[in-house]
Amino acid sequence: MPHTAETATAFVITALEAKGTATREDFDIPAIVCTTYNLTQTWDFRAVDRSLFWNIAATFIEA
Repeated sequence: MPHTAETATAFVITALEAKGTATREDFDIPAIVCTTYNLTQTWDFRAVDRSLFWNIAATFIEA
């Protein structure tokens, strides 16, 4: 399956909602996707360092 912005977005939503403590509405999903892609130059977010991913996500928590 090719990795695209859509598969990256699905990955982000799944990761954020996996533990049931947050929902997609708690984060700026497009900003997470854009920033992660810009820093890593890959749509395969499974290959992204977990610490980097969670640091990016934490940056885009919506108040």
